[in-house]
Amino acid sequence: MPRRGWLGLMAGAAAAPLLGGCAAAPASVAATAAPAAAPMPDSSAQPIAGTGDLGVVIERARGTLALVNTSTRTLLAEVPGLGDLSHASVVFSRDGANAYVFGRDGGLTKVNLPAQRITARVMQAGNSIGGAISADGTLVAAQNYTPGGVRVFDARTLAPVADIPAEFAPGQRSRVVGLVDLPGRRFAFSLFDADAIWIADLSQDASRPQITKLEGVGRQPYDALVTPDGRYYIAGLFGIDGLALVDLWQPQPRVRRILAGYGRGEQPLPVYKMPHLRGWAVAGRHAYLPAVGRHEVLVVDTETWQEVARIPVAGQPVFVIARPDGRQVWVNFAVPDYHRVQVIDTLERQVVRTLEPGHAVLHMEFTPRGEAVWISQRDSNRVSVLDTQRFATLAELPMDSPSGIFFTARAARLGF
Repeated sequence: MPRRGWLGLMAGAAAAPLLGGCAAAPASVAATAAPAAAPMPDSSAQPIAGTGDLGVVIERARGTLALVNTSTRTLLAEVPGLGDLSHASVVFSRDGANAYVFGRDGGLTKVNLPAQRITARVMQAGNSIGGAISADGTLVAAQNYTPGGVRVFDARTLAPVADIPAEFAPGQRSRVVGLVDLPGRRFAFSLFDADAIWIADLSQDASRPQITKLEGVGRQPYDALVTPDGRYYIAGLFGIDGLALVDLWQPQPRVRRILAGYGRGEQPLPVYKMPHLRGWAVAGRHAYLPAVGRHEVLVVDTETWQEVARIPVAGQPVFVIARPDGRQVWVNFAVPDYHRVQVIDTLERQVVRTLEPGHAVLHMEFTPRGEAVWISQRDSNRVSVLDTQRFATLAELPMDSPSGIFFTARAARLGF
């Protein structure tokens, strides 16, 4: 696919800084000779573009990152050379200018979006499935399967800062999942093979993290999230029905089991794809969560953490994502139903629309205010943009095996 230029950016150079104005001196101050003001740059010659309407799409087959504009619904450029992106995720710097891409092969790549190029890359592990960026934007952390643990890097240079081996017994390391950023320079993550949740505090000395270990949280935590206020860390449990919840506001955090036995009395179904919690849905005081191995979305009261409803859906949900205003929840599915997307009305708590945008729907991402949703269809080799009110298709962008979609609005959100 040919590289496309980005209208509105200077060719090959960073935009000149804005010149701030100065207030006039009070009349009582004696007049003195002042240096002549520097001429303002010619904005027509040097336009300045922001990053708030930018995003990236993983083109997994070619190890390429596609840069998109969510306002014009266009493909701006493609950045190749990111390695194995068969399972990849992205976080952004606080200014939205840099994307940090975590590849399956352990590669961590920093891509500057205005420059449309890779500015740093390290091979930090043998098998990695994601990461997070600290609340202050200075540290990037990668969660690893091989070797099991978390590695932390300087966000500016990708120089190593800390290594946290997930060793739960002599010589035994766990695969790490569910890594999220917490308020302050802290991270929380789950140990799939150790049935544990660890909290790493890097606020005092980033090179020497202080680790709080919570053991026996439940069998096989497979993914996790942090609530938007940073209070609760919730890990899904693959080995048993239920989730593990940690109240991070407590001086001594402890694990509480919630939704225990939600599948009790039902015949277990084979799980075709592990659901994800990172794109979870909160609408008002309720959370909408994918039920492992069930054709259901669970509705949970976030005050009591009790189940209040179940919504039947077309298949096994993978991502359950709320429109930013909470009025809708969109769901995609594992095979054999991964050509479908369903829309839940959060007032009626039922499916109100079933869409079939293409083959192998892998991810969805709402524009910052939710007027549109972008949907990747790996086997149809395209990304579709849909109006969330009328469900009309607004644009279709051809891409090579697209999967994850990530917009720079995530830079301002905890846990994303």
